[in-house]
Amino acid sequence: MGVVDMSNNNPPTSRTKDFFASPALSLSLAGIFRDAGAAAAASASMDVEEGDEGSGGGGGGGGGRREDTVEISSENSGPARSRSDDEFDPDGDNDEDGGGDGDKSKKKKRKKYHRHTAEQIREMEALFKESPHPDEKQRQQLSKQLGLAPRQVKFWFQNRRTQLKAIQERHENSLLKTEMEKLRDENKAMRETIQKSCCPNCGSATTSRDTTLTTQEQQLRIENARLKAEVEKLRAALGKYTPGTASPSCSAGNDQENRSSLDFYTGIFGLEKSRIMELVNQAMEELKKMATAGEPLWIRSVETGREILNYDEYMKEFKVEALSEGRPKRSIEASRETGVVFVDLPRLVQSFLDVNQWKEMFPCMISKAATVDVICSGEGANRNGAVQLMFAELQMLTPMVPTREVYFVRYCKQLSAEQWALVDVSIEKVEDNIDASLVKCRKRPSGCIIEDKSNGHCKVIWVEHLECQKSTVHPMYRTIVNSGLAFGARHWMATLQLQCERLVFFMATNVPTKDSNGVATLAGRKSILRLAQRMTQSFCHAIGASSFHSWSKVPGKTGEDIRVASRKNLNDPGEPQGVILCAVSSVLLPVSPHVLFDFLRDEARRNEWDIMSSGSPVQSIANLAKGQDRGNAVNIQTMKSKDNSMWVLQDSCTNAYESMVVYAAVDITGMQAVMTGCDSSNIAALPSGFSILPDGLESRPLVISSRHEEKSSEGGSLLTIAFQILTNTSPTAKLTVESVESVNTLISCTLRNIRTSLQCEDG
Repeated sequence: MGVVDMSNNNPPTSRTKDFFASPALSLSLAGIFRDAGAAAAASASMDVEEGDEGSGGGGGGGGGRREDTVEISSENSGPARSRSDDEFDPDGDNDEDGGGDGDKSKKKKRKKYHRHTAEQIREMEALFKESPHPDEKQRQQLSKQLGLAPRQVKFWFQNRRTQLKAIQERHENSLLKTEMEKLRDENKAMRETIQKSCCPNCGSATTSRDTTLTTQEQQLRIENARLKAEVEKLRAALGKYTPGTASPSCSAGNDQENRSSLDFYTGIFGLEKSRIMELVNQAMEELKKMATAGEPLWIRSVETGREILNYDEYMKEFKVEALSEGRPKRSIEASRETGVVFVDLPRLVQSFLDVNQWKEMFPCMISKAATVDVICSGEGANRNGAVQLMFAELQMLTPMVPTREVYFVRYCKQLSAEQWALVDVSIEKVEDNIDASLVKCRKRPSGCIIEDKSNGHCKVIWVEHLECQKSTVHPMYRTIVNSGLAFGARHWMATLQLQCERLVFFMATNVPTKDSNGVATLAGRKSILRLAQRMTQSFCHAIGASSFHSWSKVPGKTGEDIRVASRKNLNDPGEPQGVILCAVSSVLLPVSPHVLFDFLRDEARRNEWDIMSSGSPVQSIANLAKGQDRGNAVNIQTMKSKDNSMWVLQDSCTNAYESMVVYAAVDITGMQAVMTGCDSSNIAALPSGFSILPDGLESRPLVISSRHEEKSSEGGSLLTIAFQILTNTSPTAKLTVESVESVNTLISCTLRNIRTSLQCEDG
């Protein structure tokens, strides 16, 4: 087999984070993962001036225990300085010449400053890193060593802490500003919706076709009120920080950071840090037992092969009280899955602690994620012992299933040299104080045990244990959701394995010809794979039930329900600018998920369902493997008609739980440049595509039966089809009824073609 040696090409600097190590797969991988060096940012000394202590002047022995009112100097350059010993004289002896000339007296009283030497600053910085709050003995010892007065040392440390607080407050003000900008955008959208739903002549509300717009207006009002509440909570939280207390995420040393977070939790969430640590340690012990125990706690189903939690045994083992009658009805979902992933352990742990990496790892499952606060930053580079409060909005790739919003505390702990554990657990008091109205899902101790194996592999045991309020789910998805399969451990594990494998193929340097057909350089291969990843992430973000979107229901031409939502792209170069309309429909087809996936991704059969091809044959220009399964690939296709030629970038991916086929028309000239290795970040792609799930029948609780056909039946597919179209290149334009009709026709015709080709018209 021919091999294209791409190692000598010099690709442009990759913008993809290199945080996974490479095992040997079917490829020959060499030197593709470089250890990410920890870049330490040296903070420059800032001139900060300290005011007088307390209300009693100087000399109070207990004054060193609390923070004092401070004043930040406007100077930011030169060596740090502090007041001279004369300035700190508590008896005011500096005024001994006060009876002389007035001008001379003023000069005498003018503040004197002492500029610290570079050596003095170095010594104090070194102690500050170890102990931001030195005691009296440490200050005395340091003052003798440096030849400074003890009060000068004391005030230098107070000024240094004040500097860090000021930086943090600026950061939090920036976050508030971002939230306010978001509110302004929401208000603008509401005003446009109101204008759209009113007659321009008489000002009265329009009827018939505009009823969906008034519904959208109501949804916007609700979302706007929720955002206002979140901003007010943030503002109230910031208002609690007096000048002498630190903000919650202060990055000064670990002790200062942990102390700040303790103040934050005591002030707002009503929980001491010691209580939070007690709860997460209990959760860690429960997770370890849940991950390693066998029968009778976990019982394997004969029919499905999945492990089922024996809930009676669980309550007995962990002394859990049954749900009280007075509380809202809740369902319990518990699952466990074991698998091997191609990743090195430290970087996998880091990807769970960095909220952005975590969200990118699971784009089809996480629509929103944020680190609310860091309770404990952990020790060392690996952050052993880190504890942080997080928020996540979990979704399915359809607007028919509501999202799940969950607040939880994540705790990371090293169990041994080769084993780490990460546990997520919802803490009731924390949730109630954030916003009880939003909490519809709680995490009982869930997470994973990660064990380092040789050659860049890790064994992962994933436990997912949720307690959710019962809500109405569309009948088509009721089985797969209520069984726990939709948000269960199998889904998380399959997605993790797929993403890790994709990154390994992305970083490969020596690629077999069959795995990189049509692209001659390593730089070109990486640029295309990077563009395909961005396209798929955008698709996942666009079609879920997240509060990002306001879906309106319109009847389809062949009876199916279609949801539509519009948005305006003002400045994102990754999508075309203007008004974008997204239409989504989900249907049940009596076809195996594997058969449906192979049909939709096959370029030879694309003209059977794609209206845009006009029946013309489709040819493949390039095909890039991004996984061991042949279904995990990125290819570039061309459609030729009498008038013009069009290129389409397609990303197909499949795992043990779900499959996707995502595609977008791309500019031919821009794509040719990307194939040579040029940056793909400015290529505009508006993705459409398909999400395929099993119908969930195999996951239903089944009884043992001797009937062979019940065991071997494969079941059908839940197909979600989504189209995104640019209705107007002007962002200020309004959505028209003709655009909605056009995309409605597009979905209905595509579904009819799929049913006809797969001979399931009656499905």
